[in-house]
Amino acid sequence: MEANWGILGHDWAVDMLKQHLLHGQVRHAYLFTGPPGLGRRTLALRFAQALNCPTPSEPGEPCRNCKTCRQIEAMIYPDLAVVQAETEGGVLKVEQIRQVQHSLSLKPYQGAHRVALFLRFQEANLNAANALLKTLEEAPSYVVLLLTAENAEQLLPTIVSRCEVLRLRPLPVERVESYLTAQGADPSTSHLLAHICGGRPGYARRLMAHPEALDFRRERLNDLPKLLRSTRRERFTYAEALAKDKETFRNVLLLWLAYWRDVLLRVAGSESPIINVDRSEEIGEQAGHLSLPEAHRLVADLEGAVEQLEKNANARLLAEVVLLDWPRS
Repeated sequence: MEANWGILGHDWAVDMLKQHLLHGQVRHAYLFTGPPGLGRRTLALRFAQALNCPTPSEPGEPCRNCKTCRQIEAMIYPDLAVVQAETEGGVLKVEQIRQVQHSLSLKPYQGAHRVALFLRFQEANLNAANALLKTLEEAPSYVVLLLTAENAEQLLPTIVSRCEVLRLRPLPVERVESYLTAQGADPSTSHLLAHICGGRPGYARRLMAHPEALDFRRERLNDLPKLLRSTRRERFTYAEALAKDKETFRNVLLLWLAYWRDVLLRVAGSESPIINVDRSEEIGEQAGHLSLPEAHRLVADLEGAVEQLEKNANARLLAEVVLLDWPRS
């Protein structure tokens, strides 16, 4: 039996959920918050296993090997409904909430509880959020609703107030680095990935499993200094190409945002560790060309761009504004 439900970190959250199970105090709704790749979904699925496992290793400990646990892990369990926007950064629509509402009105088919898992609920539009609010108010006793979101402030206060909120935090970089090394990564790769993921083990595992993601990161960060030297026309051309795929555009914005945050840390003279440790020298050079207000503005502009893209702003116009506002080196 693995301790802590086989989860890296978040010991306090696992312990709290176990206590709810052991003392018959399971809430009707839980909200797991934190940045992507932190383990929100994994923790929610482990809790769903603990709620429904027919052969627990001990009270509150799902076996994780029976048919029920395997189906929940794969998100194909008959009494588990998974609801999310079609793509990350997309929109979760009211029709998706209404589809799951019918299944929640039925008694569990196989387990003790019907569980509905709403992933990245910050992507729900207002109609969808209001529809879920109705479910939160009227859910049968055998239903448990699990929501994940980046932070509670993105959701309607009326939804948050009806949930038990578990605010998950990134793990120490050193702990993630040790974990990756134990998983077979060489020390230099573990060091880089632990910093890139910013203490998010799920994100680190994805990078290990998909080396092409590291290639994508390297290429887009290589583009950044070139763009700073480019003409207005070249920036317009790049913006046009970048805006053609919204998901790619969003991922690039997040990479650039992490880069400029590192620059901001250096401009501010902070001793906090940077994310892009393999770009340390380059980041130091960029910091030498910027004042603190300029670095703040670059970070704020990118944060705003990510938010506007998620609100379906015109992608090409947004890309042009971001790039044209960058300084020239």
